[in-house]
Amino acid sequence: MRDFWDGLPIVAQEMLLLGAWLLPILLIGAALLYGFAATRLIRAMLWRFRWANLTFVVLIAVAVGMGSALIAQERGLRQGSAKAADKFDLLVTPPGSEMTMMLAAVYLQPSDVGLLDGPTYQQIARHERVEIAAPLAFGDSYRQSPVVGTTAQFTRHLTDDSVEGRLWNTTYEAVVGAAAGLAIGDTFQPSHGVGDEAGLEADPHDAHFEVVGRMPRTGSPWDRAILVPVEAVWEVHGLANGHAPERREQLGPPFDADYFPGTPAIIVKAEELWANYALRSEFSRNENTMAFFPATVLTDLYRVMGDVRQAMSITTLVTQMLVAASVLLALLILSRLFARQMALLRALGAPNRFLMAVVWGYCAVLILGGTLLGLGVGQGAASVLSAVITQRTDILVEARLGWQEIRLAAAFAGITLALAMLPALAVLRQPTVTHLRS
Repeated sequence: MRDFWDGLPIVAQEMLLLGAWLLPILLIGAALLYGFAATRLIRAMLWRFRWANLTFVVLIAVAVGMGSALIAQERGLRQGSAKAADKFDLLVTPPGSEMTMMLAAVYLQPSDVGLLDGPTYQQIARHERVEIAAPLAFGDSYRQSPVVGTTAQFTRHLTDDSVEGRLWNTTYEAVVGAAAGLAIGDTFQPSHGVGDEAGLEADPHDAHFEVVGRMPRTGSPWDRAILVPVEAVWEVHGLANGHAPERREQLGPPFDADYFPGTPAIIVKAEELWANYALRSEFSRNENTMAFFPATVLTDLYRVMGDVRQAMSITTLVTQMLVAASVLLALLILSRLFARQMALLRALGAPNRFLMAVVWGYCAVLILGGTLLGLGVGQGAASVLSAVITQRTDILVEARLGWQEIRLAAAFAGITLALAMLPALAVLRQPTVTHLRS
């Protein structure tokens, strides 16, 4: 049986799980409504108490929508952060925290880290299996955009060689991200520091850069970055530019180890995918370096997020059950409003199953309507949250409701509609004669 289940397509598995939650609703509805025409009476009850009914529907929709939005948002953030790290196969950095170095190199978060020296870079760059070994240089910014020194080779890799305009040909030319707020032909002066450190009090460097290229949108913090030759960052800080005096005008590798000022991180891309594992092992054995896959660090982070997600799912379900209990209690109270009508139907000879069908059908419309509306509210809330997170983090987050949210809503509806038998049974326990006289 397990092999049969595992052999089913994912969509088929999800549909079967969804059907398992909806099956009780169908069975209860069929058992109660079969042979009766209760639709008109249910519509009349819905219309007569329309404002109270609308309140219940909105309450259910908010409960379902907020829970669905939070779970979808967590998944969207996970997918967006993973996509942002796609181009970073292997990072080699000074020993320390992998998380800190990943945040600095991949997500451009300001960090105070050490530097790798020239001989170390040369050892990595000259490895026979290394295709790209791009040093990074941080520490400067323009307005809210970090200025990152790197190589043209890495810029091509990051953008899939689709830069609008061209790459730099001289030291003081730049390629900007899609969200950097600069256009081709603009000039700017970077300042030392990033974020709050680069405020109005910071003096700009005595260097003017011209924008000659613009990167396509990548859905990562690099959309806000300004990329310049790594030699330019070193020079504006009064350091050697990585090349011997006779090759001072050269941009990019090979660099001279004796004139290499240092770099906090080296982006490494191997010629073959499998070679990345060998390179990580080799560079990790060196006491001066730390090599790791950003994807592995993210996996560890996602494992923690997975636990949080599980807790969120349980919390959401409990919250929805509390809302369901509140709605059912309110329905029990509301059932007293149409107790006289139910008593009249009983006096006219209506069978008990018909009365239960009317009350349960009335509850079902409210619960199913609120659940379906809640999925719409959840998608809207997830879209708003995605836009806010994207703006705050520069990570493109696209949260959409998936099968998990639909299953959660179906579970809520299934359990609540099973409990909706209670108001239906309560109607049968009400004294007929008393309500006819009231």
